[in-house]
Amino acid sequence: MTANPSAAGRWRLLALLGVAQFMLVLDVTVVAVALPDIGAELSLSRTALTWVVSAYTLMFGGLLLLGGRLADLFGAHRTVLAGLTLFTAASLVSGLAWNAESLIGGRIVQGVGAALLSPAALSIVATTFHGPERNRALGVWAALGGAGSAAGVLVGGLLTAGPGWSWIFYVNVPVGIVLVVLLTRLFATAGAAAHPAHGEHGDPRPRRLDVPGAVLVTSATAALIYGLVNAGDDGWTGSSTVVPVVAAVVLYVVFVLLQRRLRAPLVDPRILTRRPVLTGVVLMLVATGLLISSFFLGSFYLQHVRGHGALVTGLLFLPVAVAVAAGAHLGGQAVGRVGPRLVAGVALTIAAGGLALASVATTRDGGSVDTALLVTGMSIATAGLGGGFVTATTTALAHVDHHEAGLTSGLVNTFHEFGAALGVALASSIAAADLAPGATGTDGFTGAFAAGAGAAVVAGVVAWLLVPAGKPAMTGMPVH
Repeated sequence: MTANPSAAGRWRLLALLGVAQFMLVLDVTVVAVALPDIGAELSLSRTALTWVVSAYTLMFGGLLLLGGRLADLFGAHRTVLAGLTLFTAASLVSGLAWNAESLIGGRIVQGVGAALLSPAALSIVATTFHGPERNRALGVWAALGGAGSAAGVLVGGLLTAGPGWSWIFYVNVPVGIVLVVLLTRLFATAGAAAHPAHGEHGDPRPRRLDVPGAVLVTSATAALIYGLVNAGDDGWTGSSTVVPVVAAVVLYVVFVLLQRRLRAPLVDPRILTRRPVLTGVVLMLVATGLLISSFFLGSFYLQHVRGHGALVTGLLFLPVAVAVAAGAHLGGQAVGRVGPRLVAGVALTIAAGGLALASVATTRDGGSVDTALLVTGMSIATAGLGGGFVTATTTALAHVDHHEAGLTSGLVNTFHEFGAALGVALASSIAAADLAPGATGTDGFTGAFAAGAGAAVVAGVVAWLLVPAGKPAMTGMPVH
């Protein structure tokens, strides 16, 4: 192996991988503002529009741990380039989409590419940097999440109002091609030092791939989303809702049984029996679900009900998205002083209050004052959710051994993506009547925001009861 890259080379590598990671995070929220235009041009149903969001996050989360294992087995450099190439090609297909199937198919493949790229890129960053420099590099990596969410809504509005919604996907293509070329050259210069091949980790046994486990957990979550989306049309007790949900439960049980039998499972189920880890990943699931579903609901409400265009909606969303980063920053400082339990309780209470205010805003007659009230409520909510993200991560990672930190971090990221997919599915079904083409009502939006407020209250109570007291001693890696 060659020597580790020079200081300039290391930061150049971080910059390129950071841009790639930024694209992946951006693509979770960039579609939010464009959804009404996509639905109108392609004549998509509410169900199809929901899958445009959920298909990407489902595949991203479901295959994330498998992507990490692939990076260990075949090398992080190869996995990054494979994931980036797949993501770029799928972005082109998504931009060229002519119907629901082609667009959702493109989003599925985008998610697969993201699941390959993200863990491999983080692995390279974590093994390339050392000491205090490593902490700074991981801090930059963690900041990309909030920045990508904030930029996504603005970029989505600008592109949709300008050249058209297809460009929210096309823009990834030239960026992806340039990144593949530059990373290929940089990897060739740096050699294989940034990530050793399997067998050089101190474990002489070859690492195995639990493909059945990844397929099972992804299929189970897909079945659950399918049932939740169907509830908006067929009711919560209809067979098209109940049967997929029951199938999801069965698949989850089979997944757990399989993981207990395998020598090299995708996930060791025992780690989820630990209260801090389970509490942390559940909080991440809820917080992400509330955040992305708020973007989903707010986009349709502001454009369909209030009549704002994509550009204005994107600009209105900017303070909402920036509030996430601000809340995470303040939450991170507070956790170090008073511990995650108090911060989680306060943050989720603030989120509940903001969502309740957004719910009230949708009951009024309209006008600029009510638009401002909605944006204010959503900004308050997302600031609280930003604090919730920090407490979820610290709770899950603070009480695990160093050798388990990577697995736990992967679980947190998996629940982050699953939360987005499930949150949008639930919000879509609750607000189904008002999301249908030509609908002008607001009761569904009111109910969906109110349900979100209720979920935040419940999550706050759970956090107060189950998050361990005391200050955390972090050992893991940041979530994206």
